Amino acid sequence: MAGVGPKGSRAGYSSSKLMAANNPGKTALAAVVPAGREASLSRKTKETSIEVSLNLDGTGRASIETPLPFLSHMVEQIARHGLIDLTVRAVGDVEIDGHHTTEDLGLVIGQCVNKALGDKAGILRYGSATLPMDEARSTCALDLSGRAHFVWEVPLPAGAKIGTWDVELAPVFFEAFARGAQCNLHVVLHRGEILHHIVEISFKALARALREAVRIEPRVSGVPSTKGSLVD
Repeated sequence: MAGVGPKGSRAGYSSSKLMAANNPGKTALAAVVPAGREASLSRKTKETSIEVSLNLDGTGRASIETPLPFLSHMVEQIARHGLIDLTVRAVGDVEIDGHHTTEDLGLVIGQCVNKALGDKAGILRYGSATLPMDEARSTCALDLSGRAHFVWEVPLPAGAKIGTWDVELAPVFFEAFARGAQCNLHVVLHRGEILHHIVEISFKALARALREAVRIEPRVSGVPSTKGSLVD
């Protein structure tokens, strides 16, 4: 229904125009989310078959299928706490081990994020989160710079498993994500004792940092870079 314009006139009036009319001399700022911040990609090799679809402006809905239950649980955290609608269908040669599936899934999710962002106009670009999970606390900081760089300061014991998943594959996923998303990604563990908590809070911190970095900031004009581009 058309809104009521100034002086009682009947007219279609956007919220930004109403704000300006009610605040003379002030410019209204409205976050305009670009249409279609969605992407779908697939990657098939002799080792894995990965299909990923996501919507950066979702509500955290997840449909995750991998042959590694703990990995599925971790990827669900990215969707839920990143407010990303995420669908994953992954199969791989887990009879050998989970390395190929974990790495390829991280890579394709990262590539999907990069594709969905387009030229990255209007985004915050940077995101960070420090989160606790009982005795564990982790920080994730990222920069959607168009350059892949990965720092992992999370000591994990060699040979340990959570369920059927090798714990040493955690940095493999994060590094592949950084490579696919073309971002700087730093993960630091401040403290922690229980391996499940240490790994899970690192994934949750990634989700919250990513949620912040992809957010549209109405005050940003164009691409948030002095060189004018965040795309190679």
